[in-house]
Amino acid sequence: MTTEPLSRARIVAAAIDLIEREGADAVSMRRIAAELGVGVMSLYNHVPNKDALLSGVAEAVMSGIEFTDDPDAHWSDRVRMQARAFRQIAHHYPRSTMLVVSRTLHSSAGLLPVERALATLRSAGFDGVDAVRMLRMFIAFIVGSLLREVGVTPTFAPPQQRAVDAEQVDETLFPHVSELAPLLGHCDHEAEFEFGVELLISAIAVHPAREEGPR
Repeated sequence: MTTEPLSRARIVAAAIDLIEREGADAVSMRRIAAELGVGVMSLYNHVPNKDALLSGVAEAVMSGIEFTDDPDAHWSDRVRMQARAFRQIAHHYPRSTMLVVSRTLHSSAGLLPVERALATLRSAGFDGVDAVRMLRMFIAFIVGSLLREVGVTPTFAPPQQRAVDAEQVDETLFPHVSELAPLLGHCDHEAEFEFGVELLISAIAVHPAREEGPR
């Protein structure tokens, strides 16, 4: 048993580890105390309740994003860097990432990636409303890609199966599905993520609400 003093960081780290193993539904103050080998009441000196603990998990995940952002780069290159950085942390903490999209963040560390993303989208020529919409669109795409890639939900997901079994498809009724069954059953996640990012960037570039030039 570790002799490291109990702290908010240790409690949040234990929650992240539990979530990644069993999902967010497994988290309770009593369970986290058992994971750390401490009395449950000692947790409340650092985290007031379960809701605050889950918010701490979301903020810890966001603060772990390592940006190589270059403010002088073209907005499209900045979008690529930020999307890849978010995907990297989401891939490392897939179940905990689900909390990021469902909770309001308050800490400076947790809000920094949001600030950078919004600044990039504003520099691309969007007003505040559309910048927020674009940000949510990218998050939805990245999280959706993650769900497909690792088959994860907040709780355990069933084992992934092949999308289509060509031998069981009636090619008369479903000619395209039958023809493309091998492609439907295979997915290069890295390539498809990059394809999706480029598709979104292309859509942003020609969006009628976008104004040319820096804002």
